[in-house]
Amino acid sequence: MTETALPTFGSIAPMLASVASQVPAGEGWLYEPKWDGFRTIVFREGKTTRLQSRDAKALDRYFPELLAALADGLPEGCVLDGEIVIARTHGLDFDALQQRIHPAASRVEQLARETPASFVAFDLIGLDGKNVSHLPQDERRMMLQALLFDAPPPIHLTPMTTSHAVAVEWFESFEGAGLDGVVAKVADGPYSPGQRAMLKIKHVRTADCVVAGFRWHKSGHDSIGSLLLGLYDDADVLQHVGSTSAFDMATRRSLARELAPLRAATLQGHPWAGWAEPGRDAAQRMPGAQSRWSGGKDLSWQPLRPERVCEVRYDHLQGRRFRHAAIFERWRLDKSPRACRFDQLEVVAPYELARVFSGESLARR
Repeated sequence: MTETALPTFGSIAPMLASVASQVPAGEGWLYEPKWDGFRTIVFREGKTTRLQSRDAKALDRYFPELLAALADGLPEGCVLDGEIVIARTHGLDFDALQQRIHPAASRVEQLARETPASFVAFDLIGLDGKNVSHLPQDERRMMLQALLFDAPPPIHLTPMTTSHAVAVEWFESFEGAGLDGVVAKVADGPYSPGQRAMLKIKHVRTADCVVAGFRWHKSGHDSIGSLLLGLYDDADVLQHVGSTSAFDMATRRSLARELAPLRAATLQGHPWAGWAEPGRDAAQRMPGAQSRWSGGKDLSWQPLRPERVCEVRYDHLQGRRFRHAAIFERWRLDKSPRACRFDQLEVVAPYELARVFSGESLARR
């Protein structure tokens, strides 16, 4: 790849990552924490600052405080890749981040004051009006460090190490601050837009969950799209914690037949019946609720008698729910639904987010 003009908003896709089961060892790797936020490419085009999402949509209106900070802290003619996060005292807060995608400008401005966002940079695509994506990763990293050497918060440079041992320590410790794992990059690799040229290593755990409902697949009412999962809390209330949906079509049809005897004609007596009633507690998560992220999809759900248990794989908890869709492993016909409780989940030791950011000074040495 040769030097070209500076990329403009919407003209470049972010470099992506493939999943790996463990942190790769050996020469030629650069390791960084994996941040849990909104992937964002920042463009400083002349006097204009733009924020582009992973799917090439504009995020500008949702983060006015970041636009101002980036305009002040970055020179004109640069393009950075990174993550927008909201940092709280207990770590990253993805729920607060999601609330920023709101149609009302007044609400966005209020949240910008109450829960201001930060930008964590981890790659450099353009500098001084030139495209530098053809340069090796380690060279781009040094240029990024020089660019952000004295950049004030809310602009941050992600920590980086060449030590496999340090990367493993980060993987084990940083989850307590809300981070998502570790990313490994090839030191001599170029920036490859839209290609899976990195590795991401995420935590994988299993849990036994109650299957208390499902959603139909888009193909029709003969195939199940996703199973809705629940866990009992200390008050013996079944809480919705997420879903599992990675099935092939044959399995989707088979599930529809297999679970048909458990379908409830009504919500009467179902542990989630109250969520369908007027005046329900808005703080509770409803399996079929529309959201700003649903894209108009039909998220209505079908109740099942909560008698089946399945084992799922999950990577990360956000509060009391699975951060991402869980992966179905197997049915647990030997386990009682009442035994599926929150206390089976691994408790992650807390870790101060400030200690993660303190790695910036080490990365610059």
